Amino acid sequence: MSSPRTAKILLVDDRMENLVALEAILQGLPVEPVAVTSGEEALKKLLVGDFSVILLDAQMPGMDGFETASHIKQRERTRHVPIIFLTAVDRDAHLAFRGYAAGAVDYITKPFDPWVLRAKVSVFVELWGRKEQLGVQATTVRAVEAENARLRDAIDEARSALRSGGEGSVEKAVELLTRAGE
Repeated sequence: MSSPRTAKILLVDDRMENLVALEAILQGLPVEPVAVTSGEEALKKLLVGDFSVILLDAQMPGMDGFETASHIKQRERTRHVPIIFLTAVDRDAHLAFRGYAAGAVDYITKPFDPWVLRAKVSVFVELWGRKEQLGVQATTVRAVEAENARLRDAIDEARSALRSGGEGSVEKAVELLTRAGE
C-alpha cells in the first residue's frame, strides 16, 4: 500500500506579506502550503496539483477572487475543492453573498483569529485525508473483487473438467486450480 500523501493547501493573495502570515498560521499542521500571488497562477497550480482547501483573497488586481473561484468551480477536477475567502473588505454584505455564490464554503474578514482559521483548515484537511483513505480502500476492494472473480472462473473451469469425466480430468482440474493459486 502506498504511503499517505500530504494535504496541500493553495494560498492565493496578491500581497506577499499576507501569504507569509498565512504560512505562519498554518505552521505545525500536517499540510504543504503552496503560495501564489494571482488568480491566474492559482488556476495553473490547480491544473497540475490536488489541494485539500484553497484560501483565496477576494480582492486582487486582474482576476479577483470571485472570478478565480468561478473558474475553479467550473472545472470537473476542482469543483469540489473547498474555498475559504479571506478579505479585508467587510463593509458590504453583498461581497459575502457573492463569495458564497461563487462556491465558497466560508467568507472570513480580516483581521481574523488565526486559531479559527487553523481550526477550519484542519477540518477540511481531515475530510481530504478521509477521502484519500476511501480512495485507497476502494482500489483495494476492486483488486480483491477482481482476484475473487478470477479464482471463481478457475474453480468453474476445474468443476467443468471434473464433470466431463474424461481421461485426465482430475489432472486437468488440479492443474487449473494450481495455476489459479499462483
